[in-house]
Amino acid sequence: MKRYIKLWIGIAILIILTPLGLIASGTAWGEWTKEEIKKMLGFVPAGMDKVSHTWKAFLEGYGFKGWDSPFMTYSGYALSALIGVVIIIAVSFILGKLLSSKNRDNNDRS
Repeated sequence: MKRYIKLWIGIAILIILTPLGLIASGTAWGEWTKEEIKKMLGFVPAGMDKVSHTWKAFLEGYGFKGWDSPFMTYSGYALSALIGVVIIIAVSFILGKLLSSKNRDNNDRS
């Protein structure tokens, strides 16, 4: 774990800096609504239009209802970043374990 301390510090800094996105103008890349896509492209792709109502974000707007104060908005952004990082680390860890055990099994057979 000690060899990853700089990585963990870097990730923590990025989580803390996540609310800087609030001062940027416009939307984040890839977070466009159908209306914004139509404005950019002149049309909404059929596949996007077809499935646009089937998916709702877990933390839509990076927060919870009632989190309207600036502090709570920043907290929502940081919490979203933290949840995202935890999910990515968990999936990476599980995949790493699965792949390394398969690799060990293949080496044992040789």
